[in-house]
Amino acid sequence: MSGSDSFSSCSIQGGERIFVDFKLPAAALAALRAGTAGYELLFPKSPADSVLQAGGVDAGFSSAEILLGQPDPKAVLASESVRWVQVTSSGITRYDTPDFRSGVAEKGVAVCNGADVYAAACAEHALAFMLAQSRNLIPALQTSAFAKPADWLAHRNACVSLRGQTVLMVGYGAIGRCLAAFLKPFGMRILAWRRNPLPEAGVTFLRDEPALATALGEADHVVNLLPDSPSTRHFFNASRLRLCRSDAVFYNIGRGATVNQSDLAMALREKRLAAAWLDVTDPEPLPADHPLRREPRCRITPHVAGGHVDEALSLVRHFLENLRRAERGDPLINRVM
Repeated sequence: MSGSDSFSSCSIQGGERIFVDFKLPAAALAALRAGTAGYELLFPKSPADSVLQAGGVDAGFSSAEILLGQPDPKAVLASESVRWVQVTSSGITRYDTPDFRSGVAEKGVAVCNGADVYAAACAEHALAFMLAQSRNLIPALQTSAFAKPADWLAHRNACVSLRGQTVLMVGYGAIGRCLAAFLKPFGMRILAWRRNPLPEAGVTFLRDEPALATALGEADHVVNLLPDSPSTRHFFNASRLRLCRSDAVFYNIGRGATVNQSDLAMALREKRLAAAWLDVTDPEPLPADHPLRREPRCRITPHVAGGHVDEALSLVRHFLENLRRAERGDPLINRVM
């Protein structure tokens, strides 16, 4: 959830211990130290190499009131001191279980993710996919010159403007809001499927399954932004993909597990979709012999949509903004539990 949330505030007084389970570049570490003056920073002997890698547990973990990184869910529930968990990713699959949710609720532990850190980058990646598709960039970049005027003309005629087209976003949170803002100047019709719709100018929210089915049949672009959860596994399967137009383009910037990869490959092979652009797959990386790898109209990037220069520094700034909010007793940004 972007911005303020509906949870009670998480009050921090200063002096608390902050356990950071991942390696920080020098600039990010300096910013963290400067922004946490008066707090005690704790680091494991073997920190995770990435902000997205599961963190370990050592002596400092159990005494910390604040956890920053990817802490082990069982260790969080076993801790007697933790009051706030700041997860350094947008996805919270490993924490999104009934046991963990009930456990942190009982303990009064606040849990936030890093959705706002990655939203703009992911939305830009989705927009890049859409523009590359609409401008037919891959074939153009692979061709130095057309031998025949007819080939040149065919390429030019294959370029399609986004203006006036319909985009359907399935899953609509921080990334969806950013992408909608990018697409509105194109005059696109923007449809969105969200479990709990919120009013937003220029976006039409779908209220039920029949409305979703209709929208899948109308959309030029279907953008999957769903998180991974038991209710979203293989959300896009053969039956839903059959509802799409044969000239529609499918994009996945959400999670690979929300799409049945074999069904998607079949839809492309049978030309029931014009193309697919994926930043996430299931599994990751997708095996070299997977059918999707052999589909010429399927483009795959290796889960880099959220990446950006100084990513760790962005996460530190996000954490420090929440720390200031906690000190004031204000609602936390991106609180999910």
